[in-house]
Amino acid sequence: MRRFVIGRAKSLVTRSHLYHHRYQDQSLLCPFSSSLSRFLSSSPPPPSPMAPPVSLATINPKVLQCEYAVRGEIVTLAQNLQEDLKSNPGSHPFDEIIYCNIGNPQSLNQQPITFFREVLALCDHPSILDKSETQGLFSADAIERAWQILDQIPGRATGAYSHSQGIKGLRDTIAAGIEARDGFPANANDIFLTDGASPAVHMMMQLLIRSEEDGILCPIPQYPLYSASIALHGGTLVPYYLDEAAGWGLETSELKKQLEDAKSKGITVRALVVINPGNPTGQVLAEDNQREIVEFCKQEGLVLLADEVYQENVYVPEKKFHSFKKVSRSMGYGEDDLPLVSFQSVSKGYYGECGKRGGYMEVTGFSPEVREQIYKMASVNLCSNISGQILASLIMSPPKVGDESFDSYSAEKDGILSSLARRAKTLEDALKNLEGVTCNKAEGAMYLFPCIQLPEKAIKAAEAAKKAPDAFYCQRLLNATGVVVVPGSGFRQVPGTWHFRCTILPQEDKIPAIVSRLTEFHKSFMDEFRD
Repeated sequence: MRRFVIGRAKSLVTRSHLYHHRYQDQSLLCPFSSSLSRFLSSSPPPPSPMAPPVSLATINPKVLQCEYAVRGEIVTLAQNLQEDLKSNPGSHPFDEIIYCNIGNPQSLNQQPITFFREVLALCDHPSILDKSETQGLFSADAIERAWQILDQIPGRATGAYSHSQGIKGLRDTIAAGIEARDGFPANANDIFLTDGASPAVHMMMQLLIRSEEDGILCPIPQYPLYSASIALHGGTLVPYYLDEAAGWGLETSELKKQLEDAKSKGITVRALVVINPGNPTGQVLAEDNQREIVEFCKQEGLVLLADEVYQENVYVPEKKFHSFKKVSRSMGYGEDDLPLVSFQSVSKGYYGECGKRGGYMEVTGFSPEVREQIYKMASVNLCSNISGQILASLIMSPPKVGDESFDSYSAEKDGILSSLARRAKTLEDALKNLEGVTCNKAEGAMYLFPCIQLPEKAIKAAEAAKKAPDAFYCQRLLNATGVVVVPGSGFRQVPGTWHFRCTILPQEDKIPAIVSRLTEFHKSFMDEFRD
């Protein structure tokens, strides 16, 4: 009997050891084997609980540092409210969420340009090009353009990878469009097609930033892509403040001041970011001002990063868009005189094709050795998506006079841009009429960035709620009206000032509702917190 008990115990110990070896997690062991392990001195002690392999304490701290307010907390709250409205109709004092937080035109019912979509459809399904019905469904110039594009794509396959810089024929088309726009030569080899402008910005930050001792001059207020990208790549954002009292003017004296301040802190400034037309501020730079900026970059040895994605969005007759490349060439600076990167996107303008993720950067003034490194970075991503590449070529080469689609294309384009101008003016006027609110004219882009003089009681209430005062205001606005705007603190601003960014993109029939909701809310808010 003793032999049986001893043998049985040994068998259980052996099985317990095997179980430990196989699962390594004490919580998976049966109660009996756990008791036996404690009873028998020959068994190992249970392992201590392991920390999770990934936590906020162990991820890349650069990810924690970056923020992107355009899709931040306010938008998450808005999405939750939208779900609540679906499941509980009538549960809030509004019946819909109106998203004024992001430049996403087609999400707010802006219709795509017919010619562009016809060409895309034909390129993606080329077998219908030979069908007789196609002639009746698609315009002749769309069919012709689709054939031209397909002939430039190896294998006529839009589902295949392309050259890492983008399809050569499409880059030729874009270069020709840039040349027609600026009146100066452009080279297809300078064009890198990307999935929207954002990846191009990331690529340049990755190229330029070596450590936190490298700085990038950025406008304040700025589009959060830049602060996020600089943080992710480990650099330092060097702010220069736009002059709100002068219509968000950009003064080179401010650039020099911030550059010298950065140098005194041991920061090597590598580049200057200019957003023209401005985001979130909506100003359009005068050509004389652009010349001063070019000269500043030349004298200080800075790369000029020109965000020009809103170049089609200019709403005032006294202003006109001029590319920084055109301005620099008109000043006599050639290919080797100034490193300049210009960003363009199919997401903005009058086309608003955000989801197609198309765009490009034109890279000039870099040595062949550095260009090889840029190409290497592009190669790591294989290529940008082909639909976006096609669209990038189309926006730089739309229908011309005499083409079958020209009249309908022009009507669609002009209708969108004129409507945006009217919406901007209506919202601007409404904001200016609010107590304690000032708002500069929206000369371009898709946004208004009003300044709010918040009562001290509201600021203290925000502090109690552990929120920035403008975020507190925006959240209260959302909960009361369903209107989604982004607090100015997400874009950075002069300390002690408060703003919010509002798009001009909701359709015109929605604008009166936004104005009335905003006006009623603001009066109630100011009355509640009046000092």
